[in-house]
Amino acid sequence: MTEEKTETTERVLARMEAGPHKPAVVFFTGIHGNEPAGVLAFKRLKEKILHQNLNGSLYVLSGNLQALNKGVRYIDKDLNRLWTERRIAQLESDPSREMAEVGEQRALLKEIKAILKNTERPLYFIDFHTTSSRAIPFVTINDAMINRKFSKTFPVPVILGIEEFLEGALLSYINQLGYVSLGFESGKHDDPQAVDNAEAFMYLSLCEAGLLPKKENSLHEHYYQTLQSATKGTAHFFEVKERYPILKGDHFKMEPGFESFQSVKKGTLLAVKNKLPVYAIKNTVLFMPLYQAQGKEGFFLIEKTPRFFLRLSKFLRNRRLDRFLVYLPGISWASEKKEALLVNLKTARFLAKPVFHLLGYRHREQDGTHILMFNRERVARKRMYRSEEWYRA
Repeated sequence: MTEEKTETTERVLARMEAGPHKPAVVFFTGIHGNEPAGVLAFKRLKEKILHQNLNGSLYVLSGNLQALNKGVRYIDKDLNRLWTERRIAQLESDPSREMAEVGEQRALLKEIKAILKNTERPLYFIDFHTTSSRAIPFVTINDAMINRKFSKTFPVPVILGIEEFLEGALLSYINQLGYVSLGFESGKHDDPQAVDNAEAFMYLSLCEAGLLPKKENSLHEHYYQTLQSATKGTAHFFEVKERYPILKGDHFKMEPGFESFQSVKKGTLLAVKNKLPVYAIKNTVLFMPLYQAQGKEGFFLIEKTPRFFLRLSKFLRNRRLDRFLVYLPGISWASEKKEALLVNLKTARFLAKPVFHLLGYRHREQDGTHILMFNRERVARKRMYRSEEWYRA
């Protein structure tokens, strides 16, 4: 950002509590230090909601304070790749681990656990980011129906399936706990419009969660139109199909001028890696091309998701038809909790990936002989949200 400075030194930017039985919204900002739009947006928004009577609690947390102060994505490790069960267990058992981001993660985890002490109220977690390339604002979600339903209320495109390609994301950790959680990418790092979009999404989120009124609210209409205009009517569901990885030691440079949601034709020169050209191998849609030094994803490829498949997956998941998969050879429950499937690699090759996607299995961990596949629907706290307007719509 060129016009505003973050000047943030505090972990908690806001703690507005309204009692244990009302909904609570949690905003994460600055998880990446070169993405201060969320911090700046809330500073603006705070002035507008400070004297309003919120019908619920609002918590706003800064992420990587050290990286924010230096304006870099991270210091030692990407803070948004550290939220695996193994790393969190290490974090809690070994307090001496003081890599820069470990200290940041420990402080964030402490705040999250304090918020989660009361789990009877509807909870909403939203992580604010920006991209290194030009992009219209969009939402990314782990593919659970509660996330889909909540995301549909906003006039922005929704990206499914990114959790299959990113290990250790903060929102994946939150999703494993069963709460509504989504990421909002508000635009390009240095674009002032990214702050406007983040501010708009924050306000609309508070309205959808029930903390602020929607009806007869001129600010709601203003912010809704802000996002509707920014997305140019592109409010569809998309699915991530491929990720182009950058490995340690690789020299990667994206060709100039690409942006998210741009259609590219087969044979288009996309980038150069280790002095070799990288071409589009088919007609496709580009997503999050990398134009910064730090990062392990050169770009993603996405496809628009047909409405038929969205409806079919809703039908299959609502009837929990995934329980019949364990009758197939090579598939069993990973534990008595029935939160994940253990799938033999031969069976996984036989059953097409879209079959698992339809039933809610996206996130996976693989060893030499099996794949552990997690279903977000089986941990989603649907009862917590059933009385909410957006859930019943």
